[in-house]
Amino acid sequence: MSELIDKAALRDTVQKYLSEAEESLKKPVVDNQALRDEIKALLQEKDAVLVAHYYCEDAIQELAEETGGVIADSLEMARFGAEHPAKTLVVAGVKFMGETAKILSPEKTILMPTLEATCSLDIGCPEEEFSKFCDEHPDRTVVVYANTSAAVKARADWVVTSAIALDVVQHLSDNGEKIIWAPDQHLGNYVQSQTGADVLLWDGACIVHEEFKAKGILDLKAIYPDAAVLVHPESPEPVVEIADVVGSTSQLLKATKEMDNDTFIVATDRGIFYKMKQASPNKRFVEAPTAGSGATCRSCAHCPWMALNSLELLRNALRDGTDEIFVDEEVRVKALKPLQRMLDFKKS
Repeated sequence: MSELIDKAALRDTVQKYLSEAEESLKKPVVDNQALRDEIKALLQEKDAVLVAHYYCEDAIQELAEETGGVIADSLEMARFGAEHPAKTLVVAGVKFMGETAKILSPEKTILMPTLEATCSLDIGCPEEEFSKFCDEHPDRTVVVYANTSAAVKARADWVVTSAIALDVVQHLSDNGEKIIWAPDQHLGNYVQSQTGADVLLWDGACIVHEEFKAKGILDLKAIYPDAAVLVHPESPEPVVEIADVVGSTSQLLKATKEMDNDTFIVATDRGIFYKMKQASPNKRFVEAPTAGSGATCRSCAHCPWMALNSLELLRNALRDGTDEIFVDEEVRVKALKPLQRMLDFKKS
């Protein structure tokens, strides 16, 4: 693995994206209500629907709900868009989500507030290097997380989300298959530990979830002793081990509705608090600490690329037709196969 990808160069690339993201966030405040009204009118005019990820800012999530769109995880966003009659999908999230929507809905126009919104997992799994890695292990079934480019998906046998990863890998393992897992090593490690599958891990991580620390969460637990700890499996193993619930974004949201606890320590992107508070207004949601005691974090429980999505950029994309997603047709057709395989598996 170390021979295939220069870790120092990767860190420099991620830092470059982070610096650009931080600079892009230094934008003037504009009239929120006027923008919302303009976007609503443009959605109708352009026969468009807004699909937003749970990690986007509250204003975008709220607008999606008000206009008949959806707030969801990456796959549900794409599935909703594929089944919706609108000719244009506006995907508020990060680039791989827009690509997934285009893979499933090639006939539709896919717009994003900004194509600069990417993902550390996507950046950390370049198609050429990953393809070489797969070629070195031809006896293994290639399973990739949804947080990857269309080109990486095209190289895979299966695409999975965190909600279905355990079921898919267990199914493959039961059939005697050995697996290559990419790109998130923490999620892959969790899947391997739960299924006992023979898994070869790609070395990638989410910059948000990797910063959650067990010690910080335990310190917070001392303040809120009756709180349940909710953790996304992209987090490091020590964090996963102290969780009351480990699950995908939608699974964590469901847990807050069903559990009797009135306080939750949440170790995932704080964008999910919008839906958690909406579903359980009388419960308390506490952001899990990141990066340890006194450290300076890169994300502080919020993806800097998700934060690039704004009402203003959303309006611009609709009004001007900018930041449109395109996927090479040959790549799209190849990427559709592992995506469809997962969708069919989920139905069965």
